[in-house]
Amino acid sequence: MRKIFNETLLKIAEKDPRIHLVLADIGYGEIEGFARKFPERYYNCGVMEQHMTGVACGLAMEGNIAVTYSIANFPTLRCLEQIRNDVCYHNANVKIVNIGGGVSYGPLGVSHHSTEDIAILRALPNMVVVVPCDLQEAEAATYAVFDYEGPVFYRCGYKNEKDIHHRPFKFELGKAITVEDGDDCTLIFCGPIGFEAQKAVEAAREKGIHCRLISMHTIKPIDKEAILKAAKETGKIITLEEHNLAGGLGSAVAEVLADEGCLDIKFRRMALPDVNVHEVGSQQWLREFYHIAAPDIEKAILDICGK
Repeated sequence: MRKIFNETLLKIAEKDPRIHLVLADIGYGEIEGFARKFPERYYNCGVMEQHMTGVACGLAMEGNIAVTYSIANFPTLRCLEQIRNDVCYHNANVKIVNIGGGVSYGPLGVSHHSTEDIAILRALPNMVVVVPCDLQEAEAATYAVFDYEGPVFYRCGYKNEKDIHHRPFKFELGKAITVEDGDDCTLIFCGPIGFEAQKAVEAAREKGIHCRLISMHTIKPIDKEAILKAAKETGKIITLEEHNLAGGLGSAVAEVLADEGCLDIKFRRMALPDVNVHEVGSQQWLREFYHIAAPDIEKAILDICGK
């Protein structure tokens, strides 16, 4: 997904001279194309994420579109105060891109896990939070993000993500995409872990359970209409995310259900537990270890449907 983002960014920047890329001494192997083509719009601030964010805000305040770009939690949690006080307070046109959301960098341990970012960034006023699930959404989301005027957090995958969409779709910020139809229950996911969700839905379908599968690619603003429609039509909702259980997609969906009085449905959140994910292993191994892989999701579908 990072390759798709960078290729799409380059295409957009060729047509829009306002776009500037600001780094904190990271991203090599993917960003050279931008640096070579637009050296006057490329900045490497060194290992100073706070400074990177301040520079990006300054560029945006001068009428540009600034992109901060780094891995995992480095462009978000390390410079949270600057995002809050500089970017969001001024509603600056800054796009914050992290590569490797969730436990994409599993072998590097807890310092390189990005498991609290959705909860924290969606709490900031003016911030839009986008979590594409596959290469098609990643490309469409990049165009949508740069069409939007204001701060955006773009939570990007790392590499080798599997395609989830097998039919054309319209991508719009704040509007979920129905990947699979179904009336027995609804599974709402965000990010590349949707591939695990899709495998689970297909397995459940073989057992006679037709589960609606929804990609909630925008966590803020969230698609209330899609959530309430699913609650009314299926009566059962499961949320799935590669993020801490607290404050992420599951919490956002639960807030909508509670605010709208939909308290009579069956509801379950699937996410990483509220712990420091200090185990070291591949992304897939960590998904299995924390019970958010396809077999666990299928079991949750069967359980919520009483099978």
